Amino acid sequence: MLGPVILAASRSDRMRRLISAAPVTKQVVDRFIPGETVDDVLPIVKDLADRGLELTMDVVGEDITTPEQAAAARDAYLELIERLGPLQLGTRAEMSVKLSMFGQALPGGHELALTNVRPVVEAAAAIGTTVTLDAEDHTTLDSMFAIHEELRKDFPQTGCVIQAYLFRTEADARRLSAAGSRVRLVKGAYKEPASVAHQDKREIDKAYVRILRTLMEGDGYPMVATHDPRLIAIAEELARRAGRKNDQYEFQMLYGIRTEEQQRLAAEGHRVRVYTAYGTDWYGYFMRRLAEKPANLRFFLRSMISHD
Repeated sequence: MLGPVILAASRSDRMRRLISAAPVTKQVVDRFIPGETVDDVLPIVKDLADRGLELTMDVVGEDITTPEQAAAARDAYLELIERLGPLQLGTRAEMSVKLSMFGQALPGGHELALTNVRPVVEAAAAIGTTVTLDAEDHTTLDSMFAIHEELRKDFPQTGCVIQAYLFRTEADARRLSAAGSRVRLVKGAYKEPASVAHQDKREIDKAYVRILRTLMEGDGYPMVATHDPRLIAIAEELARRAGRKNDQYEFQMLYGIRTEEQQRLAAEGHRVRVYTAYGTDWYGYFMRRLAEKPANLRFFLRSMISHD
């Protein structure tokens, strides 16, 4: 029930100021966001890779209001890719991008976002890796899927994200699975109206399983983004029934959450990719992590109480 409240707070400038100023905030944010610069995060990349984990890197930032800010977001990803190149990790370190950061919501935003994201995808391919387009609120998805389709003409490994709580997603999954794409399945972390999305957790979980079955039985590469032990077990069983080997799908989890489970799955031979975000504009990302899981909020509140 607190999820919608937290998501509303993520869009509040007043709450941003209050939470950013709280002395305990940094130590909690550090659990989910390991740094603000490329120099901060590269040691994390090396450490995770050395432990047999893979990564998808997100330069956090939203609320892009000018073409210049969109170009700066593009350049931040290009810097990241340039710094990753010498590590020679290939697809073990890919990128996740939100098209809103590349100007999608600006006038002429669809073409602007495509123009800005293409050099990032090209640079990623040049060092042997790829990019996944993150899903945002439902009003942006037609544009995101169109950009995804366009990029895959030259870079077929470009991935995208689908959200189980949206009614449209079962049809999207069938289309993407048949096309052989890389598809990350998440539950969804934006406040969506009842006209377009399931509101009940049980219905979202059921939709997640239905969509996951479609992906496992299809021609694409499923990326199972969940920390839920029950859904992880279901994913393993669906993969077994579909005849998939461990390298024909992967699990994805957030940096700082269920790290022992990440290591357990990797030790069993699964591909496990850690969604690792960094940057100075961390507030919106952080608040969505709190909204997604009550345990995250409890962790934050306990930290505040113990600090006081």
